[in-house]
Amino acid sequence: MANWLIVFLCALGAVLLFVIGMSLTLMIKGHDIDSEIATNKNMQRLGIRCAVQETRSDDGTADCADAGCSGNCSACDIHAEEPTR
Repeated sequence: MANWLIVFLCALGAVLLFVIGMSLTLMIKGHDIDSEIATNKNMQRLGIRCAVQETRSDDGTADCADAGCSGNCSACDIHAEEPTR
């Protein structure tokens, strides 16, 4: 058998295993894996924060809530300007 065919079949098998694994997770748990820090209760319980929120608190600049993130790390902008008063 040709080498490229063996590599292709191995890659196809790996993707197939990944899809089956994700499907089983969805069927067993009944929902998608929640990897967003803002909505994952276990991450919040452990005190895990998004990198932008960590950086903003380390810099002493405004908290993410002050920047309008409302807990959604994808909405945070590390280079956001301070709100004018």
